[in-house]
Formats: sequence, structure tokens, C-alpha cells
Amino acid sequence: MSKVRPLPAIKLRTLLDPARISCDDSHGIPRKPTKRSPQPRALEALELALSIHNNGYNVYLAGGPSLGRNYMLQEFLRPRAEKRPTPPDLIYVNNFEDQDSPTLIELPAGQGRKLKNELAQAISKLRKELPARFENDAYIKKRNIIMDRFQDERDKLFQEMDQVAVSEGFNMDLDETGSMTLYPLIEGKRLSEEEFERLDTDLRQTLKVKGDKLLQVMSALMRKMSTAEQALRTDERSLDQDLAREALQEMLIPVTDKFLKACESEDLAAFFTAMQNDILESLDQFVQRESSPSGGAPGSAESFLSALPQEDITARYEINLFVDHSETKGAPIVVDDHPTVANLLGCIERVSEMGALVTDYTLIKSGSIHQANGGFLVMHIEDLLSQTGAWEGLMRALRSGIARIEDAGDSETTKTKGIEPEPMMLDLRVILIGPEDIYEHLLQSDDRFPKLFKLKAHMSESMPRNADGIRIYLQRLAGIIDDCDLLPFSRDGLASIIDYSSRIIEDQKKLSLRFPHIRELMVESDAYARMKKRTVVDAETVHDALVARYYRNNLYEEMFMEDYDRELIKVQTSGTAVGRVNGLAVSFYGDFEFGLPHQISCTVGVGHGGIIDLEREAELGGPIHTKAMMILKSYLLGMFAQNKPIVMTGSLYFEQSYAGIEGDSASGAELAALLSALSGLPLSQSLAFTGAVSQTGQIMAVGGVTRKIEGFFDVCQRRGLTGEQGVLLPYDNVDQLMLKKEVVAAVEEGKFAIYPIRHITEAMELLTGQTAGNRRKDGTFTKGSIFDKVDRRLTELGKLAERAYKSKR
Repeated sequence: MSKVRPLPAIKLRTLLDPARISCDDSHGIPRKPTKRSPQPRALEALELALSIHNNGYNVYLAGGPSLGRNYMLQEFLRPRAEKRPTPPDLIYVNNFEDQDSPTLIELPAGQGRKLKNELAQAISKLRKELPARFENDAYIKKRNIIMDRFQDERDKLFQEMDQVAVSEGFNMDLDETGSMTLYPLIEGKRLSEEEFERLDTDLRQTLKVKGDKLLQVMSALMRKMSTAEQALRTDERSLDQDLAREALQEMLIPVTDKFLKACESEDLAAFFTAMQNDILESLDQFVQRESSPSGGAPGSAESFLSALPQEDITARYEINLFVDHSETKGAPIVVDDHPTVANLLGCIERVSEMGALVTDYTLIKSGSIHQANGGFLVMHIEDLLSQTGAWEGLMRALRSGIARIEDAGDSETTKTKGIEPEPMMLDLRVILIGPEDIYEHLLQSDDRFPKLFKLKAHMSESMPRNADGIRIYLQRLAGIIDDCDLLPFSRDGLASIIDYSSRIIEDQKKLSLRFPHIRELMVESDAYARMKKRTVVDAETVHDALVARYYRNNLYEEMFMEDYDRELIKVQTSGTAVGRVNGLAVSFYGDFEFGLPHQISCTVGVGHGGIIDLEREAELGGPIHTKAMMILKSYLLGMFAQNKPIVMTGSLYFEQSYAGIEGDSASGAELAALLSALSGLPLSQSLAFTGAVSQTGQIMAVGGVTRKIEGFFDVCQRRGLTGEQGVLLPYDNVDQLMLKKEVVAAVEEGKFAIYPIRHITEAMELLTGQTAGNRRKDGTFTKGSIFDKVDRRLTELGKLAERAYKSKR
């Protein structure tokens, strides 16, 4: 008979005594920051990343999505970022020497917006003021003096030219464009072209030679005329620029001086100088002068061009506020939840003008990598990899240390005329959030990744359940209460939350760090407390929230239970049967997990087929389950094939199983069914068995034991507890038990039992009620024992197989 004793109720779950919580409710939990963290390993990597200033020490924060990765990261970064210097504003300005290469300028934080607004106001005021100044009397008087001086000189030159022409027998004619034509005079009369052609050939030739010589004389006078006109334009430009400088001195220079003093930037000073020079060279666009009376007849080309919309000259002096840190306190923390190429790396937009797409420096838009420069850029790796080109762009930028903005409309085969903005030097830490499997994949598939993300911050699923751990956990619960504006939790309410944490991690000695799940339960508990007009959330309210959540999610489980009640699924919870045992499995529907019993059957007979895994033959068994079946064969060889070969055919399968089966947690139950079928000893159907088996017969730990036990308990409870029912589980899984209070109560009352098993022999003795037996010196087993009957049956099967087809003589 088995010496294994069932576990006492105290071993089935762990409960935190509310008296161990020092405060009456959550109001009394200290809110001050603590140096201890639930994730010390991850935070140590993050601290190291902030302390290293070399390139390549970006961080991959590895952990499951239910660990509160964003919350933990923001909680860590926020106080440290606030202590760091605020990075400068970035502006793009017009490069007056090469407008296709806009200039990037750094300004102290907050100065970019001020400069943009004040410069725009100064330019707008200048645009309005300049035309008025060009119309005042003093300016007009000076301009008239210049024009009169030029007109006098021009008239004098014309008179001289005309006198020279008359003295040589020609008449000079100047058209509106300044072109000169000489007409010969015959007897004081100017000849027309027709009259000139009717002259004698010799006379025409003589007049032509004489006219050419006259033109050479006239050209010197024409050069004097051109010089006078150039002098006029120079004097006019000087007069205009002197007047414009006065306006600049009054309206623009105070602004530029103010910002040069505040910013101390050589690039900004160079821009201001180039802008002032450009304004002085572009006065005609600031002051629209009257067109000449002769130009632009209706319908002419000049009329059409003058009717086109004119470019706003002030657009050339606008400030493109590329990155604005006027509202930033300390280093920026940018979380990019949609990292497309444009959102991450910036872009150059285009606008349509008269059917063509055009761009300029004011259409350069920053990306999150620019906004986070000088601080931290946080992205989820799944979001990043889902965007075509975003990963490659990020890797190029981090490897080169430069963020370039490229025109999205360009490709390698087609290039359109655009602009090439000055790139930005990178100085930031990129933190990628993602699961462990993607981290491993990137290590193998992209050789740039380990060079650029040298630090891995690995988040744990759990923390120790000890005095220090509970104190840290209570502080985190207090933070959730404050963040979600929940009612205070009483002492027993907090204790029940901590117990629930151990239940979802399925470990009596650990606390789950899946804080989003904890937060959901606390929010739901708060809602039930408010519905019941309570001022605090106590343990009863938390239990009600758990019961309500279970009811919302267990529809599929209830449907299975109805099938067990109607015996549509054949599982016995009483009596005995040969070659049959109750195995346990865990099922998942969405995020709901529950355990269900399954009947495992085995048949054996004469033959050489060995043990056939019907699940594998039907392609329903996974590789781990197939390996477990091979371990069963190895166990039989080690136990019973020391003095003879094993010749048999047997089959194992899960009855009424129509889905895939994976894992080795049923291998112990499968071995028990096989040994029962070989020995002919019936197994108790009141017991269920879960646990993996080794080649030596040791029962090893498996997962999901809490859900499995509760699943079999529910079936037994619905049929009526007899006191003989129970579950066999690996001894190593005892610390993972966090059973619901209904199971614990049934164990206390002696209606249900849970047996910790170390070896298959203990399981067989419990299931059969007989001794397993020991191997004797002659290779046989204790007479009448389980193993003795198995050994004898295997010997018999071998002999029957040998004699089966021998001819009678």
C-alpha cells in the first residue's frame, strides 16, 4: 500500500495575514520613492545606458506585454529626464547662396518660437512701411535730382550725336528701346528706305561706307550714354538702399540684435546678415513701381505675365520652427506609437502650384528622432517593424550618428528636383520595447542590431514574496490607486490583491509583476464598491469582482461541464478500470484559462509493433508529446528488458480528443495506463493524475497544476464528492498551488485529497491499492506485486509472439 499522504489544507494556498500590513488602508502606504524596484535587472541596464555617452548603447526592453513596460519605463525616465538640460530648439532658414540646401540652426530652448513670431512681425511691418517711405517728399526730391541730372546729360549727348550726324549728311533717329538708326540726307531731305534703294549703286555704296564710319564715331558717344545709364541705376539703387537701411535700422535690426545677444550663434548671425543683404537687393519686390506707359498692351505676353500671382517676398525670410522645446522641461521623452518613415525620420512635404508639386525649406517636417534628440525615443518594436523602411532608416541614422531628411517622392530610378536640408547630429538614447523572441531574431538576422543596441533590459515575470517584496508591492498598489483615482483599499482588501498576484503567477513564494492585470482587478473592485455605496474596497468586494470576472469569461468552461454532466464526454470519477486513467489538461479560450479532465486509455496485445502513439499517427500530437512517448518506451526497456526483449503491441490515446495535443504533462498518466493494461490491475477512477515522467520513473514538475486540480474538482463536485476523489501531482509542484477556497474547504472536510508524488511507483500504489514491488537479485520482482505482474505479462507476450506462426509438426 502507498505511504504517500495527502497534503494538508494549509499547503494548498498561501494567504497574507492582513495584520502583517502596518496601515489600516491604502492611505497609510508611504508614497515616497524607494530605491528598491520590482524590476532591478531592467532598471540597472537603464541606469547604465544613461551613464554611458558613447554611441551604440541604446536599449532593448525585453518583456511580455502584460508587465507594464511603458509605465515602468516612464516612471524611471521622467525624474531623470527632468534633471537633464533641455536640448536646443532647431530651426531651418533659407540659404540665400544655395536655396536647395536649407541651413539648420540651433537656438536655446524657447528662443525658436520667439524668433519666428518676432521676425515675422518685423518683416510684415517692413513690408508695409517701405512703400510709404518711397513715396515721401524727401525721397522723391532726391530721386528727381538724380533723374534730372541724368536727363541733362542724356540730352547733351543726344544733341552732340545729332550734330555729328547732320555734319556728315545723316539724320539720327532713336526708338523707344534706345536703338539708333541713321538716314542719309540728300539736298536736306531724309531718304526713306525705298528712296535709298532707287539711288545709283555707286552713290549707295558711298553713303553706306560713310554711314559705317559715322557709326564708329557714334559708338563712343553711345558708350557714354550707357555709362550714364549705369550711373543712374547705381545712384537710384544707392538712394533706395540708404532709405531701406534706415527702415531696417528701425524695424529689423533691434530684433536681430536682441536674438544675437540671447543666442550667441554664428550661424544665426550669418543668416541675419544674408537676410538684410537680400532685402536690400530685392527692394523692387517690396516696392511695386509703376510700369512704363508703353509696356504690356492688353493680350500681350507682358500683360499675361504681369497678371500671374507674384511670389510673396517675405516667405524667403520665414523661420521654419523644426523642433520646438519651449514647453519642454529637461530632456524630452518621445513615445512614437506610429513610427512610419515620415513620422520617425521626418519628411519634405510638397504643395501643388499651377499643376506642379513644389517644395521649399518651410515644408520640412521633423520626425520623432529629431524631437527626441538630446533625450529619449521610445518605440514598440512591433510597430517599428510593421512600417516599411522605418527600421532601415533608424539603423542608418544610428550607425552614422546623423539624421538626414530625404524626399519621400524620390526613388533610386527617378529623381525629382527638390531640396537637401542640412542633416542633424544625433545625441539620444533609443529604447525599443518588445518581446524576447523578436530580440533573439534581430540578433541573428541583423548584424547592426547588437552593435547599436548593446544593452538589454530584461523584465521579470515575478518577484519574491517576502517582507521586502510585499512592501515594494504595496507601494506599487498605492501608485495604481492614485493614478486611477480609486477608493482606498482596506487592509484585508490589499492582502487579497497580493494573494491574487501569487495565484496568477501560480507560485506561493512569488508575486506576479503583471501589473496591468492587477490594475484591471483593482478598477473592477472599485466599481463594485461604488455600486454598493461603500467607502473602501475590502476583501469581500475583491472576491465579488473575481467571481463576476470568472462568470463573464467561463462560458466555454460551463459548456464543457454540461457535457460532463450529461456524460457526452466520458470521464469516470468513481469505480475502477483496467488500462484507463484520468489525465488533466489546460485549455485556453482567449485570455481565459481552465483545466479539464480527459480519459487516457491503453490496450496491449501480441505483436512487434511496440507502443503506438495514436495522437502522433493521426498528426494531432506535437513534438514534445512524441518525445514523452519515447521516454515511456525507454522506461519499459530500463525496467523490464534486462533479461529479455520486449515484444508487444500497445496503443495509447486521449479519448474524445479532437484537437492537437502538446506537452509531456500527461506522460505519467499514460505510463500508469500502460502498466495497468500490462498487469491487468484496475486503476481508481476517483483519482486524476498529472505529471511528466523521466526514463527512471521520476515524476517531474509540470505547468498549470492549479487550474488542472480545480477542473477535476469541479467535475467531481457537480457529481457529488465522495471523499475518495483527488488528484496526484508532482511533489515539486506543491509550491505552485494557489487553489480556490472551495477546493481548500473540501480538503479540510476530508471530501477531496491532493497527493504529492515523487515516483511512478507511488502513483501506481495509490491508483491500484497494491505494492509496486522491487527488483530481486535474479532479475524478477516481488511476487504478486504490480511490476511482477507486468514482467510476467511481457514474458508471456514474447512467448506468444514467438509461437504464433510456427508450423505444427
